[in-house]
Amino acid sequence: MIRRLTAGTTAAIFALSLAASAVAAGGPPSLAFYVDGARYRTVGTPTDFSGTGAPTSSFDRIYVLGGGLVNVAEARPGDRDYNGGRWMVLPVTWAPGVTPVQLTSAEAIEAYAAAGMLSIASAPVKLFECPVIPVGGHQS
Repeated sequence: MIRRLTAGTTAAIFALSLAASAVAAGGPPSLAFYVDGARYRTVGTPTDFSGTGAPTSSFDRIYVLGGGLVNVAEARPGDRDYNGGRWMVLPVTWAPGVTPVQLTSAEAIEAYAAAGMLSIASAPVKLFECPVIPVGGHQS
C-alpha cells in the first residue's frame, strides 16, 4: 500500500530532516543533500516562493527520499544550469516491496523512477532559497 503524504506533512518532514541534520552536525550549516555523489551542507532560510508566479525553470529540484535518508539535489554551484540556490522540494514515494536506499544523484533517482521502483511528486511541496556549501569547503 502506497501512503500519500500531504504537502504540509512532506514540508514538515523536510524541515525536520534539516533540523535533525543540524543537531547531528553540531549546528549549522547542516548536511542537507547529495549532488552527484558529493555531500553538501546548507543553512535553512525562511524564504517561501510559493504563490509568487516564478517559473519552475527558475528552481532546481531537491528530492526528499524520506525514512531518514539524506535528500538529493539535481544541481550545485558551478553547474551550468544551477539556479543560485532556489529550490523546489519534490517528495519521493517508494514502490510497494522496494526497500528505500540512499541514492546520491538525481540521475539515480530518475533511473529508479524509470524502473518503477519509486515515483516522484509532480508538484513541489515547497519553493525556497538556501545556500549550498560543499562538505569540506571545496567542490568534488
